[in-house]
Amino acid sequence: MRQRSREQVIAAALAILITAIIVIEFVVDSNSISAPQPQVVEVDLYAANRTDAQIAADQKKDQAEREARKKSDQAQYNQLAKQLGID
Repeated sequence: MRQRSREQVIAAALAILITAIIVIEFVVDSNSISAPQPQVVEVDLYAANRTDAQIAADQKKDQAEREARKKSDQAQYNQLAKQLGID
């Protein structure tokens, strides 16, 4: 058997060291990830005996709230655009 040169031994040691560092970084990183926080989901409960008129009225009210929120958001974006000179 032929003996390895000094450069080959150093290269092999560096290759093993770099590979070990990468594997250790993955292990440490995977342990540092925490579980996601639980999400709260709100559910509206409605009476089973609601009339179609009540359902339609609730839908119109909800739609009006969504549109008002959308207009408010758009106004804030427009104000920010004016402040930043984006027109």
